[in-house]
Amino acid sequence: MTVAQRGSEQFAVGDRVRRNSHGSEAHGEVRRKITSDTEAGGRTVRATKDAPQYLVVSDTVAVHKPSALRREYRN
Repeated sequence: MTVAQRGSEQFAVGDRVRRNSHGSEAHGEVRRKITSDTEAGGRTVRATKDAPQYLVVSDTVAVHKPSALRREYRN
């Protein structure tokens, strides 16, 4: 899968995801799909329906573009 394909991946509330964080992996859960400009995760988020971002809760609360996230599959 290319970066462009990953960037277009859609996530749902409740999905378990992981992302690279300063040389290690951070794991969390999608709590909200953001589709308009808003304040979230301690910053101004620029998002649209065509370019959403996701509020992810782990040890911290942060907002990420889909290209930064990888879905975790449960066995």
